[in-house]
Amino acid sequence: MTPADLAELLRGTAAKVLAERGLDPSVLPVELKVERPRNPEHGDYASNIAMQVGKKAGVTPRDFAGWLATALAETEGIASADIAGPGFLNIRLDASAQGAILSKVLEERERYGYATDLAGTSINLEFVSANPTGPIHLGGTRWAAVGDALGRILASQGADVTREYYFNDHGAQIDRFADSLRASAKGEPTPENGYAGAYIGEIASAVVAANPDVLSLSDDTQRETFRAVGVELMFAHIKATLHDFGTDFDVFTNESSMFASGAVDRAVEKLKAEGSLYEAEGAWWLRTTDFGDDKDRVVIKSDGSSAYVAGDIAYYLDKRERGADLCVYMLGADHHGYIGRLKAVAAALGDDPASVEVLIGQMVNLVRDGVAVKMSKRAGTVITLDDLVEAIGIDASRYALVRSSVNTSIDIDLELWTKQNDENPVLYVQYAHARLRSLARNAVDLGVSIDNPDFGLLTTPHEGDLIRTIGEYARVVASAANLREPHRVARYLEDLAGTYHRFYGACRVLPMGDEVPNELHTARLALCDATRQVLANGLALLGVSAPERM
Repeated sequence: MTPADLAELLRGTAAKVLAERGLDPSVLPVELKVERPRNPEHGDYASNIAMQVGKKAGVTPRDFAGWLATALAETEGIASADIAGPGFLNIRLDASAQGAILSKVLEERERYGYATDLAGTSINLEFVSANPTGPIHLGGTRWAAVGDALGRILASQGADVTREYYFNDHGAQIDRFADSLRASAKGEPTPENGYAGAYIGEIASAVVAANPDVLSLSDDTQRETFRAVGVELMFAHIKATLHDFGTDFDVFTNESSMFASGAVDRAVEKLKAEGSLYEAEGAWWLRTTDFGDDKDRVVIKSDGSSAYVAGDIAYYLDKRERGADLCVYMLGADHHGYIGRLKAVAAALGDDPASVEVLIGQMVNLVRDGVAVKMSKRAGTVITLDDLVEAIGIDASRYALVRSSVNTSIDIDLELWTKQNDENPVLYVQYAHARLRSLARNAVDLGVSIDNPDFGLLTTPHEGDLIRTIGEYARVVASAANLREPHRVARYLEDLAGTYHRFYGACRVLPMGDEVPNELHTARLALCDATRQVLANGLALLGVSAPERM
């Protein structure tokens, strides 16, 4: 019986108890909380349902908890139900009910933890979206790991997820990039506010190799050539780097297409027609202050040209027209103002502002010997995705970036993440998986299988703790999806790995010496197989490998 199953059982039991006493079952809350108590001696699970319902039903929480405890004690799968304090309910499952959790894992395998809560919801998930003026920096790398993991988690809950990359190939930054390439090709100093680093010279040389006569052309043609070919080469590198990192996208959209296709003009005309823009000082403005922005934003400047937000408006409308029910933007720490701005765009176009979610990621620092590493070998001024992977590897990079909330800045300690022991968090989890694979191979040699396990034999505290931890997985994944917090899965995996290691130290799984394999060996081996499966499933959601051997 999983926590979700127990919550449904509690709901049904509570509704029946209320009805039998002539009380209104509608007072039951939408969500019932079933949690593991911090002290295992208090039971397998605890619920505050009586605290939520008692007073609303017109009875004391403790009385209501007593009625529930009596009813639950007569329910199949419940070993006991006790009252604590003013009305908390502590519940113990019998061994067969706990074994049902393991049976579910072993039956569903790779699909264990999947759900349909978000089925029918089309989510456009935009992340990374770094401009094609240089390699992906650490901030973008964080989104590459977190965004990819979030996409996997949302899809596991039934959502139709479109992973999208929006890049700015339009404007002053691209002009500076093209000028920097041209200067490098001509052997001139980097222009003021231009881009430096080894990659500029590499791309400039590639542009010249593809267009040998480019430096003999007019200045305007030179700039256009370096712009067009340089952006294409830079973006090809970005795509390849992300792919090697395990992050791929369904859609790539460039900003210039919003203008070239007329999408910006159509969006502006739609806003005007709906009265969502107002005219002042010769310009057209959107009332973004109504949604938390610090000031209203100009959409059409007084000279008739489009402001930057005009592209955002067209892009949001484009996503909605492609069928997105929810548009999730994953942006850097300097984009906090976009929250109100993008919600205002949605409202101005007649949508619910809730159709827009903006996740803000905080800074990432690379640390060696307690000191921040400042210089990249290739980019010259910033640490890149390639630098991080070279330093600690892909699995460690992804895990290190995912295991903390994006709302917090993180320091990636090079010493910690290159350690080849269980102090390294990703190795701690991966080692548990590899150890379980080794155990399964040894079991084959000893003639122990997991056929027809009797989970009722798993009665020790360490066995029960491991089963309950496994049972939490589906709830953790659902929570990670609903809260857009993939780090919950990573922290859970560390908890599961630790619980398994403690179980393994206390409970002998395989026979020793001349001992004949028995039913307890089979049950414990099946428990181990279920543990391994959940570790593999969780690592897959994070885009991290589950090694067979270490």
